[in-house]
Order: sequence, then C-alpha cells, then structure tokens
Amino acid sequence: MKKLALPLLSIALLQAENWPNWRGPRADGTSAEKGVPASWDQTKNVTWKLAMPEVSGSTPVIWGDKIFLNNADAGAVSLWCVNRSTGKLEWKQQLAPSDDKVRKGNMSSPSPVTDGKTVWAMSGNGHVKAFDFTGKELWHRDMWKDFGKFGLNHGYGSSPLLMNDGLVVQVLHGYKTDDDSYVVKFDLKTGKTLWKVVRPTDATVESPDSYTTPVLITAANGKKEIVITGGDYVTGHDPVTGKELWRGGGMNPRGNPMNRVVASPLVLQDIVYVPTRVNPLQAYRAGGSGDVTKSRLLWSNPNGPDVPTPVTDGKLVYMINDRGIAWCFDAQTGKEVYSGQRIKPAIYSSSPVLADGKIYMTNEEGLTTVIKAGPTFEVLAENPLEDYTLSSPAISDGQVFIRTKSWLYCIGKRSK
Repeated sequence: MKKLALPLLSIALLQAENWPNWRGPRADGTSAEKGVPASWDQTKNVTWKLAMPEVSGSTPVIWGDKIFLNNADAGAVSLWCVNRSTGKLEWKQQLAPSDDKVRKGNMSSPSPVTDGKTVWAMSGNGHVKAFDFTGKELWHRDMWKDFGKFGLNHGYGSSPLLMNDGLVVQVLHGYKTDDDSYVVKFDLKTGKTLWKVVRPTDATVESPDSYTTPVLITAANGKKEIVITGGDYVTGHDPVTGKELWRGGGMNPRGNPMNRVVASPLVLQDIVYVPTRVNPLQAYRAGGSGDVTKSRLLWSNPNGPDVPTPVTDGKLVYMINDRGIAWCFDAQTGKEVYSGQRIKPAIYSSSPVLADGKIYMTNEEGLTTVIKAGPTFEVLAENPLEDYTLSSPAISDGQVFIRTKSWLYCIGKRSK
C-alpha cells in the first residue's frame, strides 16, 4: 500500500492548481482541474462565506491556503489575506490611504498577483505595494507622485502583469488628462523602475482609455512579448526594454471617439485575441515588426464582447457580451460555431472562466450560469447568489470562489 500512496498523491497534487492572478494559472481564465462544482445557491454547496465591506471588481487570487483580495475598506484601500481553510481574515494592510467611487468602480478594482512567496497589489489611485505572506510591506511606489494622476473616465481598472523579472503596469488614458499613455516595469524585489516607455496613440476623446490587463505571449520564434491593447491599437513589446515591436490597427474602424476598451486580450499559443468595444473581435499572430495590421491579422468578427474577456479551451473561443448573449468561434478561423445564444438577461461585467468542461458566466445580479464547453450550446445550471457582483470567479483545488458586494463565497469541497 505504501508503494501506491506516493504516485496517487502526485496525481492529486498535479490536479490541484493555484489561481495566482485575475485570469488564473495560465492567465487565460482556465483551470485544468476536474470535479469542479456546477450548482449552488446562497447556502447549498457553500463551504464558508466571509463578509465584504464594499463592492469591488477585484478578483480574489489564491495560493495554497491563502486568499488575497483588494477591498475598499473604511475610506481607504486594503489588501486582505484570508485563510482558505477557515474563511477567516488573517491580516489586512493598507494599500492606499484614500478611496474614491467612480461610476461602478472604486480604487480597489485591480486584482493582486502572487508567486507563492510575495503578493503585489495595486490601487486605482496609483499605489503599488509588495508584501510577504505574513503581511510585511516590502516596498511601495506612488505612481501618481512619480508619473502623474491617471486620467480615465471610469477610474483605473487594469491589473498588473507578473513576470519572472518584473511587474508590468499599463496606464492607457486620455479622457481626463493630456499626459502620455505609458507602460512601466518595476523590479520585483525593490520596486525600482526598470523601464518606462510612452505608448503613443492618435485616438481621441475617450478612445485612449483602456481598462485591459497586459498579457505575455510567446511568438513562433520562441521570443516572449508583452501585449497591450487599447487606444485603438494592439501592440507587442520587448519584455527587457519595453520597446514597441509591432502594432495592429483596426480596433476602431468607424472612428468612434468613445471607443474605450474594457475586455482584455486573450492568448492561445502565439495567437492573441483582441476585443474592442464589441466590433470587431480580432485575432492576431504575435511576432513581426512595425505595422502588422494586414500581415498578422488572422480573422475579425463584428460580434465581440464589450466588458467580459473571452475564454478558450484551445479549439474554441467562448464569449458573453454585457447583455447576456453568448457566442462561440473556431479559435483558428474565427468561424461562428454558434451565435446569439441568450442566457439569463442581465448586465455582465464579470469575465467567464472554464474548468472541467464547463464555462462559468456571472452577471451583475450574482447569478452564475454554467454552460457546457463544446460546439453545442447547452445550459447546465443557474446558480443565484442574489447580490451585486462585478468580480470574476476564481477556481482552485476543486472550489469556486465568487466575490459579491456583501460576501466572499467558497463553494464546493476542497480537493484532497
């Protein structure tokens, strides 16, 4: 029996995954885990719930037995560390000394990121801090003090991109400022600026504003590139220097002056899917140099999302628009596999996640509709929490974590 125990334990550990950033272990909204629950309500299948002080678009991130999340908290912004087994608050530290509400959001909107030893968090008013897992502050940068205030119409909503040698933050704005948009990379251990580059655009009025999160992609030649979307363009950047390598246009074909972008880019191998403000949804192949609008554009479809970021299982791309209508595309060709499928009518600001052959789509009323992954549209379950929700679900060790205005829910039993 002892000879069998180790292999079985290894298999179990391989199946369990952390959720270290907003879009999960592969930064694409997917989990490789099996046995993830498909049904729940406010009491059914709920392992625990923890009271939240305010609504937030910040998604909880999970590593082992710790859950980290930003909170608008008593007029300030705090980073919370919650014990994953008990659902109790272990510690909280101030991230920003003040909070402001901007339309739906507030200054807690960006999601933290972690590598299992350190957690980096950012507020919407430009405070970036690093903490160890005991809550000790390691460094602090005040981006408003160093680089100027952010000037987005709906407040800042991007999350940092964690790389093995730095923390990348994008600031694409223009509606409330004449300052340049830029991308900056901080040293992970010290917070020192490694590079800062201007990210130019000819977009006007609100179109320079971007609420997207950067992604890392590997081109066919094996080189890594940081991909940034917004300001009417998608750009690829050298991770070492920040230099712009290539640029694709066509994100604003009608010249809409209010073409702000919310849904983030999605990566599948060397393809990056680029949402805009509904029309178009584009697919570019990474790599190349200069203007790649014609040379690297694989396909374009007029039926893209507005706010929720799409998700892919490697063959198909799934999306929900902000009115609760689902589409499915062939990942390579953009061909519509199904289109215009209505789920529960509501507003959708949360991004879908995919696990165990199921896609989880949460609306602002706290209802999560679970549909079957694959070429045939099929609703498997509708799960009401009946509370205002902006945050996206997170999945780890067989459990689903959903943050509403009032509660952080832990749903399902933890994998052994």
